Amino acid sequence: MPVAMPRAILFDLDGTLADTAPDLAAALNRLRTERGLAPTPYALLRPVASAGARGLIGAGFCLMPSEVGYEELRIGFLDHYAAALAVETRLFGGVAALLQSLDERGLAWGIVTNKAARFTDALLPQIGLQAAGCVISGDTTAYAKPHPAPLLEAARRLQLAPQDCWYVGDDLRDIQAGQAAGMPTVAAAWGYCGQVEPLHWGADAMLGAPLDLLSLLDRNRS
Repeated sequence: MPVAMPRAILFDLDGTLADTAPDLAAALNRLRTERGLAPTPYALLRPVASAGARGLIGAGFCLMPSEVGYEELRIGFLDHYAAALAVETRLFGGVAALLQSLDERGLAWGIVTNKAARFTDALLPQIGLQAAGCVISGDTTAYAKPHPAPLLEAARRLQLAPQDCWYVGDDLRDIQAGQAAGMPTVAAAWGYCGQVEPLHWGADAMLGAPLDLLSLLDRNRS
């Protein structure tokens, strides 16, 4: 990763900093249960958790956003999620130590997620992420990832040039957004990763665990 040392690290939320899949899957299955359907196996829902309502409803009901009935399911799913969004959600192992180390090194860190602000703002204090230097949700700007607008807004709020920020995410659209914003990108292979292997995303680096980011920073410094 022959790029300059960052002045800030930006992170995706779902599947990168926090393991939110259990509560997302539970909301989807409550939606199925109230319609008299059996729960969808968690193993089928976890890989699509980073795609939010679109991914989960697609996996649980085989409906895409353009199809009849999708919007009703989306509203129901989000209502179920809002009612119980921090029951089983936890930070991934090593994340708390990683963020503490970034603070100690004087590196700013922030969150750029496609999760709507109504959920982001409620969730972050419950899982210990309220100290983020900036928080950009899916509806903060006019566009969501993979558009670069959310990442550019994060850099603006941190008063940094985009190239001074690294973006870490567990979905192809995270890497696409970072590249479009002119940021070095890091694929979080410990996350959900969707249907495409991180090896093929074209990220500048791929890491297997959150604390590996510190080793990457140290290698880049030398």
